[in-house]
Parts: sequence; structure tokens; C-alpha cells
Amino acid sequence: MSTTDLHPENPVIDPTIDAVTAPPADQVPLTPVDPVADPVPASQDTTTEPDPETFPREYVQRLRQEAADARVKVKDRDSMATRLHGALVTATGKLADPTDLAFDQAHLDDPEALTAAVDDLLSRKPHLASRRPSGDAGQGPRGSAAADVDLASILRSRAG
Repeated sequence: MSTTDLHPENPVIDPTIDAVTAPPADQVPLTPVDPVADPVPASQDTTTEPDPETFPREYVQRLRQEAADARVKVKDRDSMATRLHGALVTATGKLADPTDLAFDQAHLDDPEALTAAVDDLLSRKPHLASRRPSGDAGQGPRGSAAADVDLASILRSRAG
């Protein structure tokens, strides 16, 4: 039982409550207060003067427009930084998908940090590496072709 459970109509004496924490009997309200029926106490005046901290409507609208413009600029800047980060990761040629490396502002400022981050990612997840074939894959043109192709000379060279 707490001190809030005490009510003048239902007096309960609790020996665990000392005189310091229990409210004096003369301070307990005798009539219940209904916050729905009386939302504003009678001691407060509801007709007050306008707040001296209000600003003109035009000023507030201008501030809101400036804030909206600033949010758009930040969004555009973040979008451009993300695109630049993707282009820098693609330029390394080490990752198959540049979005595998999470965006970090430090990668834009320091190329060594970008290279270290890509190498660290590839050491932890080697399956993300670029899979471009390098060297001779056995396809495509092989040197220069003979200028004159003669079917008769080809047959003579194989018959002999």
C-alpha cells in the first residue's frame, strides 16, 4: 500500500508508513476532482494575452522554406556522395558489385582508406571479388591471318 491509496472516506492505518511519508489529514482533498468535467481549474484564467514569443506568419513561412531547401540540398549532396563512392569502388576493379562496400565518408577523402576497406572486405568475403577473365581465354583472333588463303595449297600441305 502506498500513500496514494489513502482516502478520507476509506481510512486504512498502515503501520509501515511513517509520519514523514504520509500526507497530513488536512491536506487530503475532500471532494473528488473530475478532470473531464473541469479541465481547467477556476484559479487559472483562460483569457490570456497573446504569447510575446510569437512571430509574424511571413517570417515563420520563410524559415520553414529555408529549412526545406536545406533538407533538399543535404539529400542531393548525400546522393552525389553515394554515387561518387560507388564510382570510386568500381574504379578499383576489385569488387564485382560496388554496393557491397558500405558507404563511408572517409573513403571519399582518403584513397588508401578505400583500398584498405576493399581489401579487408575481400579478405573476409572472397566471393565478392570481381570475376573478369584475364589472360588468354582461348577465344578471339589469334595473331594475323594469312593474306592469301588458297584452298589448293592447304590440301597439298596436308596430303604430303
